Amino acid sequence: MKTARNYVLALVAGFAFLTGAAWRSVAPKVDAAQPSSTARVETVATPIQHAVAGGRDSYADVVHVVAPAVVTVRVEGRAKMSPTQFQGPGDDFFRRFFGDQFGQGEQPDRGGRRFRAPKQRALGSGVIVSSDGYILTNNHVVDGADEVHVELTDGRTMSAKVIGTDKPSDLALLKVNATDLHPLALANSDNVQVGDVVLAVGNPLNIGQTVTMGIISAKGRSTSAGNGSYEDFLQTDAPINHGNSGGALVNTKGELVGINSQILSPSDGNIGIGFAIPANMARHVVDELRTNGKVTRAQLGVTVQNVTSDMAQSLGLKQVGGVIVGSVQSGSAADRAGIKQGDVILSFNGQPVHDMNSLRNRVADTAPGSSASVVFSRDGSDLV
Repeated sequence: MKTARNYVLALVAGFAFLTGAAWRSVAPKVDAAQPSSTARVETVATPIQHAVAGGRDSYADVVHVVAPAVVTVRVEGRAKMSPTQFQGPGDDFFRRFFGDQFGQGEQPDRGGRRFRAPKQRALGSGVIVSSDGYILTNNHVVDGADEVHVELTDGRTMSAKVIGTDKPSDLALLKVNATDLHPLALANSDNVQVGDVVLAVGNPLNIGQTVTMGIISAKGRSTSAGNGSYEDFLQTDAPINHGNSGGALVNTKGELVGINSQILSPSDGNIGIGFAIPANMARHVVDELRTNGKVTRAQLGVTVQNVTSDMAQSLGLKQVGGVIVGSVQSGSAADRAGIKQGDVILSFNGQPVHDMNSLRNRVADTAPGSSASVVFSRDGSDLV
């Protein structure tokens, strides 16, 4: 029998897992002139003046709000060496690249001496999300850090504590001892549209805080699906380079729409393809890290694959989209709700499921133990 069902699922707990003024175009106001039998009166164009940015097209008002909320993050940590690349500190390789400090320190060489591993220094950016000192950045900026320092635009440098990290989303939460900071408001990133103007703010290549401009080029991007990451990137052509990681991507209202995270480039530099973690995902991670120090995500209990055009035709679907269930874990939320192998999941909690990545993100954004509605198709039936 052909059916279409909408189920309420009780999700089970899963594993804990460790980038104003808009452009304005103003037509001049024309004062109308009346003809006269005694004099010829010419029309005079009187431009309209604006208070915003002194009447010029500018994003200066946005930057004025955003700049104090974006910081530079400097990190120090011990270098990690692959065992396949290891050589003793007495070897020419170490002396050539690291000097004589390897004659003493933490690990013994073949002659019984000890040496210190070299320190690595990293640079990134961060976004202040609360006035009492919480700062959001990328996990890859602070991964393996022994010391973290934050530089504010007012010249202050502060030591920061890593409150928690979440590798699957590439986000981390820092805390500094301050109560007079200027946080950024987080936008509803679901409302962002392709073509929206955005500004990227950060410290690229350690040259100092820099603002670049572009648009949202695409939504829902995944750059490394299948590696365990939760990705729903906003793609932008606003120039992003090394050092922008963890910085802000903001709209023309001065709201945070994303955390700049990755670039795609054959030259290791900006070519106009950058990716930012959407603010809604960041909001969820911040709440979890601030409360629990880690992120716990729900699980649905299914394996799925994307629905191709051929699959959609054979399954009698009206359009390509959704994911087809390959297996259902016994005793899982999906199993208890009656989802079966071969069903096509079309939406989760009222939001459309376009592919595997979108379903995974929808489920992960739901609190373990809560209820969620799932709409799926079985035997090609139409949704009602």
